[in-house]
Amino acid sequence: MFDLIKARINHGYQAIENIADAKILPTHKGFPVIDETKLGGDIENLIQACPVKAISKNPLAIDLGKCIFCGECEKKSGGAIKFSNNYKISCDSKDKLIVSSDISYDDFQRIAIESRKEIHKLFGRSLKLRQVSAGGCNGCEMELNACGNVNFDMGRFGIDFVASPRHADGIVLTGPITKNMAKALDDAYQSIGEPKIVIATGACAISGGIFADSTEIDRTFTERIKIDLFIPGCPPHPLVIINAILKFLGK
Repeated sequence: MFDLIKARINHGYQAIENIADAKILPTHKGFPVIDETKLGGDIENLIQACPVKAISKNPLAIDLGKCIFCGECEKKSGGAIKFSNNYKISCDSKDKLIVSSDISYDDFQRIAIESRKEIHKLFGRSLKLRQVSAGGCNGCEMELNACGNVNFDMGRFGIDFVASPRHADGIVLTGPITKNMAKALDDAYQSIGEPKIVIATGACAISGGIFADSTEIDRTFTERIKIDLFIPGCPPHPLVIINAILKFLGK
């Protein structure tokens, strides 16, 4: 026992102390900086280069809810699109996920997630979530799992994943929602008591991602049920996920 105590002391405190100001690798693709004046060539070619139809014109814009951050648009835009490593890109509305040259990162941060008093009152001290993988590739699921490791330690903020939806305050949805998982997702949602929240994590959950045009997905759940928080990425980094939930909770 004394050896275990000694090892714990030697390990020290391994979690990132200030999660809101944590640094991320410079190579991480985060908030896109768009300057349409630098666009060279045909914009239609740029739009066609995007595998998930995330780019639109008039004005040139990227839908972060569809974007898989592959970087193809950055390579072919002639400098008109450049991904920064600013990773706080989550929103409480799908409309806010569309980024154009008119929106700076600071402006985006001011409007992206509006903390609501009732959410903070209900879930600010303790939030239990049931994760539902609705046909995902396990990328987002692995990052959600990493949120609980010693580096990120999401549990210290009172945010935990639970095994049963009956013990949960909300659902974290990943995956494009396949036909085989549509009823299971709905059952999990119905099993959670009111009030409850839904968090869509990753491009697949938000828009269908690369599977958006597949005949094997059923996204009627997202049409019937209000999504409270959208966390973009393919997959999103744990820092993206944790900071989004903390801001949503007003913590």
